[in-house]
Amino acid sequence: MLELTPDLTQPAGWLPLVFALVMALAMLAYVILDGYDLGVGVLLRRADSEAQKDTMISSIGPFWDANETWLVLGVGVLLVAFPAAHGVILGDLYLPVALMLIALMLRGVAFDFRVKARAELKPLWDRAFYAGSLLAGWSQGFMLGGLITGFKPGLWNQLFSGLIGLCLVAAYCLLGAGWLIMKTEGPLQLKAVAWARGSLWLTAAGVAAISLMTPLVSPRIFEKWFSFPNLILLLPIPLVTVALFWMMARSLARLPTRLAQGNQYGAAVPFASTVGVFLLAFYGLAYSLFPWLVVDRLTIWQAASSPEALMVIFYGVVVVLPVIVGYTVFAYRVFWGKTTALKY
Repeated sequence: MLELTPDLTQPAGWLPLVFALVMALAMLAYVILDGYDLGVGVLLRRADSEAQKDTMISSIGPFWDANETWLVLGVGVLLVAFPAAHGVILGDLYLPVALMLIALMLRGVAFDFRVKARAELKPLWDRAFYAGSLLAGWSQGFMLGGLITGFKPGLWNQLFSGLIGLCLVAAYCLLGAGWLIMKTEGPLQLKAVAWARGSLWLTAAGVAAISLMTPLVSPRIFEKWFSFPNLILLLPIPLVTVALFWMMARSLARLPTRLAQGNQYGAAVPFASTVGVFLLAFYGLAYSLFPWLVVDRLTIWQAASSPEALMVIFYGVVVVLPVIVGYTVFAYRVFWGKTTALKY
């Protein structure tokens, strides 16, 4: 077995670390960017009218397809840079991965067909878009639960993964509602505030469940969190997370009155706070799991391809990653601002 931290001055040491960072950042970008449009898809069935549904679809139209690029990048890096971990992870998660892919394909088909279908068939494609969004979000949460528990079998681990699936759907709804609060106006914006309030505490329950479960999975992880002085140094993470949830609850309680008066001040607070919670939760999870790709089974160095292969892939990533980042920034810059009516 290789050492947990080999010589980082050698390609065999630093290249796996670089690819682990790229993969982690890609998955974080995917969860936040595609998370809000998955949330909008789940919330679609709660809209009061076709006009509101059209506005919701219009708010994510320029972004949703590009957001999924980050998932392709993250899984691609896992496949080519860490083939041993890819085999273990996707082998243990075969069913939820298959469900997620089916759901994402259903979303893509429904998104394009709903604007071309006859009026009587449009509700069918709306339901398909909702179902695809819900199934994709739940499958990703189930996979997250499996990653946290080290893919260990057992009823309780499966129930935990299922619970995290529901909580991640709620978190995506919170992100999606926050996005709609920023991007829309009028009755739909007020409804988005109510949707965000309804998703807030299940999201908080999911963060709490992950925070409690992760240290119990492995003595190594428990030691990293609760040994001194780590306990003191890491205390700001849960404290700031609690503060962000409090800020969201306070903002969502005040927004209806403010928005009804035409005052958009603070409309970005729920979305920005939710992104902050995601960032802190991701940091805590990454700190807990590093350097393991599969808890207590495979480190990033044990799972990595040969240094020669990684170097070739590295040159490709150096070219591709800035293009993806640049395109994403450009798209959001061009289409920023309030959503207009959906027209084709």
